[in-house]
Amino acid sequence: MIDKRVASIAEAVADIGDGARIMLSGFQHIGVANALIRAITESGIKDLTIISNGAGHHGSSQADLMETGRVTRLICSSARGRGKDSTPFEKLYHSGKIELELVPQGTLAERIRAGGAGIPAFYTATGASTDLAADKEKRRFNGRDCVLETALTADFALLRADRGDRWGNLTYRGTQANFGPVMATAAKVTIAEVRQVVADGEIDPHHVRTPGIYVDRMVTVPEEG
Repeated sequence: MIDKRVASIAEAVADIGDGARIMLSGFQHIGVANALIRAITESGIKDLTIISNGAGHHGSSQADLMETGRVTRLICSSARGRGKDSTPFEKLYHSGKIELELVPQGTLAERIRAGGAGIPAFYTATGASTDLAADKEKRRFNGRDCVLETALTADFALLRADRGDRWGNLTYRGTQANFGPVMATAAKVTIAEVRQVVADGEIDPHHVRTPGIYVDRMVTVPEEG
């Protein structure tokens, strides 16, 4: 068996370079791989494409990443932050410094799942009558207009999980599971930060949400925050 554990956060993200396409799991600020994202921010890499549910609120690790100007494109379903003040992403977007591809949340999850399953594209009725579908191929199924959506894949997926064993089998708590399991299948390299690494056999196989075959590296980060 392969031991997926690495000694440090810096080692976990060492091979992420300029121009990388990165998936970030979680929902808003919950279940996010904050330690891994901060390591990327500090590394100085640039021209990143980020695929995530949101753009990050003030003070979050993802917002800090945006504020450094290292992200050139964001693919997400919720680009607005909390509160009245503009987030770092919003300021960059309105100044023309970052591109946005806005995707309905369910479609975003399905595009990522399709990427992991090797399905190049699929039709959905979601958004078919909106401006988001203006330049996309359309067909009619069972009396409903549907739009063609392409799969999403990435170079890296950064996940936050609850527990893992040395083989990389992961369990999640609550919102940590949002996007994490599907992103792990859709990335060339999956890196997980976990609260706890447990002994071999301690995780009930029925509780494993992400099998170790999809995980390349894992680092222990006891606190999520």
